[in-house]
Amino acid sequence: MIRKLVPTALLALALLAPAVAGAHVTLQPTEAPEGAYTVLDVRVPNESDSENTTKVAVQFPAGFGDVFYQAVPGWNVEVIHQKLKKPIQTDDGPVTEGVKEVIFSGGKLAPGQFQDFPLSVQIPGKAGEELTFKAVQTYEKEIVRWIGAPESEHPAPQVLVLPPKEAGEPSTINNKSLPLTSSNSSDSGGSSDKGLAIAAIVVAVIALLVAGAAVVGSRRRTV
Repeated sequence: MIRKLVPTALLALALLAPAVAGAHVTLQPTEAPEGAYTVLDVRVPNESDSENTTKVAVQFPAGFGDVFYQAVPGWNVEVIHQKLKKPIQTDDGPVTEGVKEVIFSGGKLAPGQFQDFPLSVQIPGKAGEELTFKAVQTYEKEIVRWIGAPESEHPAPQVLVLPPKEAGEPSTINNKSLPLTSSNSSDSGGSSDKGLAIAAIVVAVIALLVAGAAVVGSRRRTV
């Protein structure tokens, strides 16, 4: 009997493990292409049994020139910049200041709930790099610092930089695929229209030939 129960218990623990491991501040999606403009959601769960989360501060790694945030009802957003050691070159000229920290405050996140805070950014770094965003979650009576290594009890949120998108690949925003319209699609539509026109002409010619043959046949019978 015990031997039967052990595998069952291990299976139950295995099923619970992902839920427990995922119950911390993260950035979603956890990977994004190099140089891509994308939306990263700061996902904040409240793991307390009795306290509200009242503030979340996210420290940005180097390389983020700017960030745009989506308003979340009941919450204030503060973006803190700092002078860059190395300016970022853009099409509009060099950027000398970068994002240091984004702070969400003023709201209340109740126990058992979670909240996404969307941020629009351009992904810096090179493919294969792990971008680490240290986060500090403030409850009403305690503070939890998500600043550790991935295998630690309080891991810092990370985003893996993927190779840049190739031309013609569908762009993605929060894992939602957006089909791109290419010149090839319009060309194929034009070819299809031309084919239909040619087919119509062929049918018309055949109809005229059949009609002509019918007329000739009727005259011969009359004669």
